[in-house]
Amino acid sequence: MDLEERVYSVLVVSAARSFNASLLSVLPEGKFSPIRLESSVTSARQTILERAFDFVVINAPLPDETGIRFSIDVCSEKNTIALLLIKAEEYADVYSRVSGYGVYTLAKPTSRIMVSQAIDWMIATRERLKKLERRKLSLEEKMQEIRIVNRAKWVLIDQLKMNESDAHRFIEKQAMDRCISRREVAESILGASR
Repeated sequence: MDLEERVYSVLVVSAARSFNASLLSVLPEGKFSPIRLESSVTSARQTILERAFDFVVINAPLPDETGIRFSIDVCSEKNTIALLLIKAEEYADVYSRVSGYGVYTLAKPTSRIMVSQAIDWMIATRERLKKLERRKLSLEEKMQEIRIVNRAKWVLIDQLKMNESDAHRFIEKQAMDRCISRREVAESILGASR
């Protein structure tokens, strides 16, 4: 899928209506949907429990807390990218506290161009995370296949008195002859041994 065709979900946590309106103008509906607006960290935490989001934009401070802990939690617990907008005089301190968790930060006041660029950085990071997630799933599936094939080999060794290389060859040959995966052969061996 082309990057232009992708759609990203966004949770905006901000109590400032003017900020929300300005931010929504840089988030075109065709590329960002759904966009949820929450005015407090408490309601944002509830929303994020109900549904995962690609991006969380936090306009700090909020009525119930600063949003710093929330931004860290979102990046630590979810595959979500967080952008924290913080007062310029607090920027250096907050940046040093959150950057290690992968939280993007912008000093306020900021420009529309800077927010737009930050969103572009977040998109690039999200795409990279998606690739890593797919690779991780692929590796987990391969590891699971290896475990199943190894268990089947031990069944062949134990029940048919094969050595390990003969058991390995047997599984490989069965997979090739039957045009199925090694995992399927191993699962049938394990199923038959019960």
